[in-house]
Amino acid sequence: MSSRQVKTKKSVFVGLSGGVDSSVAAALLKKEGYDVTGVFIKTWHPDFLQCTWKEERLDAMRVAAHLDIPFLTFDFEKEYKKNVADYFINEYKSGRTPNPDVMCNKEIKFGAFLKKARAMGAEFIATGHYARRSQISNLKSQKLLKARDTNKDQAYFLWTLSQEQLKHALFPIGKYKKDVVRKLAKKFGLSTAQKKDSQGICFLGKTDMKEFLARYMTSRVGAVVNEKGEVIGTHRGAFFYTLGERHGFIITAHDDQAKPYYIIKKNLKNNTIMVSHVIHNKGPAFYYEGGTFVQREIYLENVNWISGSAPDGGKPYTAQIRYHGEFLPCRIKDVETIIFAKPQTTAASGQSVVLYDGEICLGGGVIK
Repeated sequence: MSSRQVKTKKSVFVGLSGGVDSSVAAALLKKEGYDVTGVFIKTWHPDFLQCTWKEERLDAMRVAAHLDIPFLTFDFEKEYKKNVADYFINEYKSGRTPNPDVMCNKEIKFGAFLKKARAMGAEFIATGHYARRSQISNLKSQKLLKARDTNKDQAYFLWTLSQEQLKHALFPIGKYKKDVVRKLAKKFGLSTAQKKDSQGICFLGKTDMKEFLARYMTSRVGAVVNEKGEVIGTHRGAFFYTLGERHGFIITAHDDQAKPYYIIKKNLKNNTIMVSHVIHNKGPAFYYEGGTFVQREIYLENVNWISGSAPDGGKPYTAQIRYHGEFLPCRIKDVETIIFAKPQTTAASGQSVVLYDGEICLGGGVIK
């Protein structure tokens, strides 16, 4: 490589989590000729849970050493506690269903990390997300695409990205299947090649969510009722649960059907949850405190359209209400309203609704 080529290499800070995906992302970018710096992002972790961040950082350091790239540690513990963990807890306290992974991407990876990387001279940041970025023909704007591996696609968690953020973001593994990423890790000689994927909410790991929330919220035993209003069990507090959930409550009056119960409604004021054997395809789309029912139309807040403008209201789209959820036919009524072809009985206030036009992630919003 000539000195001229070295001087013109583009600088990229890669978020190295200590996992295989981000490790391969860094290796691919170095192979492509980028000036790569590995960065471990230290986040908040509750004191009462075992924390593995030192081990994860050590794995990230090993990868950086093997690739012969600089290694940095960015401490965003305060930012993470305020913008991700506290948000998560406060949303549950208000009876809503938060998505901390969406907030982590918005506030930490493509917020604090991108800002600091750019201030230090990096043109791009890169992550191990399964997603793709593509420039729109003859325009300077960017579009976010689903990953090639539909089973691992993470575009759902990236709906808050702006054009400015997307312009400086790279997703090197988005065009590969997971098994190929593993093979690449082995080919590059990375120590993380056989490392298992992390599971669960980032700051909880395998810890039960309700056990975590109980440290910050007072449990209050309430009644589980069926669709007739009959008390058939107990629960720990209505704010702990989300619509469509089938675990965490106790059924004491069993019927002959021996089928699982799903939460179809909750009432914070009365501290009750209503359950049914069936997730209905008709009736109310969701319920929230105050008794308001909505059919087919879902109203959003904190809306973000990645292109900078709202999608065409005359076109058919699909939307996801939860990660790995079904792609549901819908259309746009206005900037903050989505109309689904079928009522969505498990859509809960606080969840992210993400809109797609084929493989393009258009953006989304939070259910009011």
